[in-house]
Amino acid sequence: MTELSNPNDPRNARQNRLLAALPEAEWARWQGHLEAVEMPLGQVLYESGSTLSHVYFPTTAIVSLLYVMEDGASAEIAVVGHEGLVGISLFMGGASTPSRAVVQSAGQGFRLRSNLMLEEFNRAGPAMHLLLRYTQALITQMAQTAVCNRHHSLDQQLCRWLLLSLDRLPSNELVMTQELIANMLGVRREGVTEAAGHLQAAGLIQYRRGLITVLDRPGLEQRTCECYAVVKREYDRLLPLTLL
Repeated sequence: MTELSNPNDPRNARQNRLLAALPEAEWARWQGHLEAVEMPLGQVLYESGSTLSHVYFPTTAIVSLLYVMEDGASAEIAVVGHEGLVGISLFMGGASTPSRAVVQSAGQGFRLRSNLMLEEFNRAGPAMHLLLRYTQALITQMAQTAVCNRHHSLDQQLCRWLLLSLDRLPSNELVMTQELIANMLGVRREGVTEAAGHLQAAGLIQYRRGLITVLDRPGLEQRTCECYAVVKREYDRLLPLTLL
């Protein structure tokens, strides 16, 4: 993992909504300890069962939280981007997690050593309440993902996944192969090919050589199930841009 120049620049770190929401007193303590890092596509931030050395605050990257089966099959349980952090098990008391965290969309982020995060959480101040609200939003996303994968069509699941990813990116383009999407959704590649073909034929997306361009976001929102709206409402409710 490569460190970026000027890692403590608040103009970069506070692209992350959680860091932007910290009151000034907390931010003054945190900013000198944040390390800026490159997050290349496919990088594993932590494996299942590993002890967390850092928590990560993506700014332009997206991280997938995956559950990996004994036979190697996997399925995505949540995505984390500039709205959150990777590593909630640290301050929730578990120290490790059964999921794997993998960079889904390359970009940048910041990290904070685990012992410093625990110190901040144990102060039981505004940072703790912010982190707990974020955790509630993340749990909602995980629960809704499980419901969606069980009850809704692959077309709807793909729309939900695309919309959640778009919310965490500065553009309407995703660098993503169908094989990787299939691994995220826990389905066969042929199913993703068919679903993506339906969306392209409807004029909602354009797919070529691992690049997905969203042409009609309102159309995607109309085509997806209620799961996307449930998750978005909860994030917007629990995570204001700044703390009052």
